[in-house]
Amino acid sequence: MVVAAAALMTLAACGGGSGNTSSPSDNATLGAGGGAGSFKNADAKAPAAIPADAAPGGTFTVLTNQVPATLDPTRAYYTDSTAILSDLVVRSLTQYAYDEDSNDMQLIPDMATDLGKPSQDNKEWTFTLRDGLKYEDGTPVKAEDVAYAVKRSFAIAELPDGPTYQTTFFLDGDKYKGPFKDKGAYAGVTTSGNDITIKMRRPFTDMDYYASFPAFSAIPQAKDNPETYEQHPLATGPYKYADYKAGSSLKLVKNDQWDPKTDPGRIQMVDGWDFKFGQDTAKLENVIINDQGSAQTTLTYDNVSASSYRSISSDKARLVTGTSPCTYMQFIDMTKIKELEVRQALGWAYPYQAAWKAGGEIEGVTRVPGTAILPPGTAGRVDYQALDGQDGKTTDPAKSKELLKKAGYAPGEYEIKFLFATDDDQAVAAKNELVKGLEAGGFKATPIASTLETIRTDRTDTKSPINIRSSGWCSDWPTGGSWFPAQWSGSLVGLEGMPNPANFKEADMDKQQDNILDNMTPEEAAPAWGEFDKTMETKYYPAVNIGYSGTAMIHGSKVGGMDNDNVRGMPTFARMYITK
Repeated sequence: MVVAAAALMTLAACGGGSGNTSSPSDNATLGAGGGAGSFKNADAKAPAAIPADAAPGGTFTVLTNQVPATLDPTRAYYTDSTAILSDLVVRSLTQYAYDEDSNDMQLIPDMATDLGKPSQDNKEWTFTLRDGLKYEDGTPVKAEDVAYAVKRSFAIAELPDGPTYQTTFFLDGDKYKGPFKDKGAYAGVTTSGNDITIKMRRPFTDMDYYASFPAFSAIPQAKDNPETYEQHPLATGPYKYADYKAGSSLKLVKNDQWDPKTDPGRIQMVDGWDFKFGQDTAKLENVIINDQGSAQTTLTYDNVSASSYRSISSDKARLVTGTSPCTYMQFIDMTKIKELEVRQALGWAYPYQAAWKAGGEIEGVTRVPGTAILPPGTAGRVDYQALDGQDGKTTDPAKSKELLKKAGYAPGEYEIKFLFATDDDQAVAAKNELVKGLEAGGFKATPIASTLETIRTDRTDTKSPINIRSSGWCSDWPTGGSWFPAQWSGSLVGLEGMPNPANFKEADMDKQQDNILDNMTPEEAAPAWGEFDKTMETKYYPAVNIGYSGTAMIHGSKVGGMDNDNVRGMPTFARMYITK
């Protein structure tokens, strides 16, 4: 999943982590195989419990400098858009819910009665819908609506940037183009009563995790228009759209057709939510820290700046810290930067600590130096250094120049083009440090102006002149199977929406992926993905690891139930309330 973050990048994909009181440097999830959203509870019962200190009513205000590129359920793949939709508006077959006992997110049923039933060979999964599910207009949710949503997920041309595991795993996923282009039946999904059966072309042991994405919500085909559906997706969750201004704001009100007796993961205590996007970081932090009037029911999912962190760190009740299974990267476009030495030079030229500081990151809390692509906590992860001596925070201009010279380039000859948001002061400051670092390392640096509202779509524009893409990725589930097939597969190169941001297409690596996917058990696959990670980076170096993500979010004094969703590095919206 792509991460939502400030400064130079935003992240995609989901993942794991832990709790609201620890930092990434001391969290157990950073140990091999810990947490990372891997816990499952197929027996979770509805309704979800209402906390004793919860007061009914009121409205939450959510201030953020982020701007979701889309809130279409099929396209939602950034951590912020998936959290907003999944926690509040649309229900999927499964869901993640915060568990206080483990201080971790657990995978539990949602619209389905359980976590799905796989066939013995994991090439067929059946989910059974609960009775009593309704849309906001009172019409019942049907199995056919979920089946249509599955088909809709293949419409990558019309609905780009969403998750693409279906193209890798589902029956005819490499051929079917969705209901808008392929008008006939799709054999990969069938229904019978309340049952939805999804058929695979290769074993898929993690379908229960994948079924938690908004793409596996219910969408009635008669109400769908791919160009406008995101403006008001039909709610099945506790809240529905009251007003949405793309790039600016989203107001949610109670959905009176949502039945808590059908939902083991969500509550509906507040009357509404008021999201305000593209806000000034310094101003929003000042409002929340001062905690006056409506600020007491205000929060942000942006990581707090270093200066604000110092001023509020003593107020543990209003500071939520934790981990998220995310890695920030400079994806290097291998169709444009073809020499290995040039790519490796970028790994030495990057001004890690200077860029983090300028971008408002707190080393050891919101940004942790990293080496492997897979973040700590991922099953089978291998710890390695792709560049000998590179510990994830060392900048060495001399080594960068040496590699450029080896590749045949004089100082200042090789041009690096990258995006930055002109309307974010921290992004501008980080950009300035990156320019200094690249130029010191022998490159010519050319930053290209974008905005908070457009940078996500600008980054995936195949006509863009950029040759590196500053972004990141979070685990969709806690194994390498949610990392490499989704963004490092040669079959994804050229697809609209650019799910392979490095344009990484190497036959030997694709062959390794196919072998892991088709021939290995989950126990065998986990360490194999770790070795794949190491081989990819040491042999090809298609990305510079610029740190693992942590969270440090602040909220007003009357905000209850806000913990760290360690699957997304977001607040636990689904269980939040205003305190008595």
